[in-house]
Amino acid sequence: MGEEKRLIYLDNAATTRTAPEVVEAMLPYFTELYGNPSSVYEFSQKSREAITGARETIAKSLGAKTEEIYFTAGGSESDNWAMKAAAEAYRGKGNHIITSKIEHHAVLHTGDWLEKQGFEVTYLDVDENGTIKLEELKKAIRPTTILISIMFANNEIGTIQPVKEIGEIAKEHGILFHTDAVQAFGQIPIHVDELHIDMLSSSAHKLNGPKGIGFLYIRRGVKIRSFVHGGAQERKRRAGTENVPGIVGYGAAVERAMRTMEERTAREKGLRDYLIDRVLREVPYTRLNGHRTNRLPNNANFSFQFIEGESLLIMLDMDGICGSSGSACTSGSLDPSHVLLAIGLPHEIAHGSLRLTLSEETTKEELDYVVDSIKKIVEKLRNMSPLYEDFMRRQ
Repeated sequence: MGEEKRLIYLDNAATTRTAPEVVEAMLPYFTELYGNPSSVYEFSQKSREAITGARETIAKSLGAKTEEIYFTAGGSESDNWAMKAAAEAYRGKGNHIITSKIEHHAVLHTGDWLEKQGFEVTYLDVDENGTIKLEELKKAIRPTTILISIMFANNEIGTIQPVKEIGEIAKEHGILFHTDAVQAFGQIPIHVDELHIDMLSSSAHKLNGPKGIGFLYIRRGVKIRSFVHGGAQERKRRAGTENVPGIVGYGAAVERAMRTMEERTAREKGLRDYLIDRVLREVPYTRLNGHRTNRLPNNANFSFQFIEGESLLIMLDMDGICGSSGSACTSGSLDPSHVLLAIGLPHEIAHGSLRLTLSEETTKEELDYVVDSIKKIVEKLRNMSPLYEDFMRRQ
């Protein structure tokens, strides 16, 4: 067995490899241009200019203004800031917030926290594909509604929400609209004005940037308090010395994502559909989770009946394949995914789920190896399952 164990990484929704040119852009800001951007001398000017450049690149990618981009430590912080600060700032107008049952935990747990502070939160149901129903959104609106927070695309099942329509409904009622675009930014073209988005969260490590850096887009005119108190950084809205290498890396990652988006996502879609078709055709008693076509270009999520997702993941890992059963932020939990339960899957089927998320480096040959591996493992696990045995006996 002299050969090196192969690694097929299909968990790009959890995190991505930092692109070499992104690392290269960051390096000088660790060792040569290490000045604190808040200092007055000329040496620090270079750090300040680098931050401005990255902010301009990111703003342009969204059709936003440079001063509407605020750097944060990532998607979870951005979600927390958008919801908590908007709730606080608009409390005089009302105390009702609308979100959905399939949001990332950074939004759901913030919703729980806000309920303890006296806010009322409506969690919208989704259909079997994981899409919110616009009629239900309209019905949920009250005179006291101050914020709608609906994710752009789901991190587990890949379904893309009708963001433009949600934005129009929010605008019509004079309600703020926040979207968690952590999975969508860099994968789907986003223009904040066309979609009527007031706040948008994003994280660099989902698009070949470094970990620990994100941004919150806040439309000019939105009243929002600072989230971290201290110095005057980020136009007095988020204190703390700026993460210059991270910000530079984010700018480089966004420039790269925008330049390659069309070609990259078309290729990913082709491979994603090839993977979905093979799995559904060759592995019986399997379902695809999420919308068949209106989904992230790189996302495939399956449920295999009569097996445990954890066992499947461990055995795939033994074959050198990295996948996931849902969100990386909850992978330590043995409860079935809240997203799969929200789309109506019973517990036992939700438990047998697998999310595979591709990158620009994924090849068709790798996917063939993965499908062959899945077929072999699922068959092995089912042969050990008394539920499967009973089922087959009744057929």
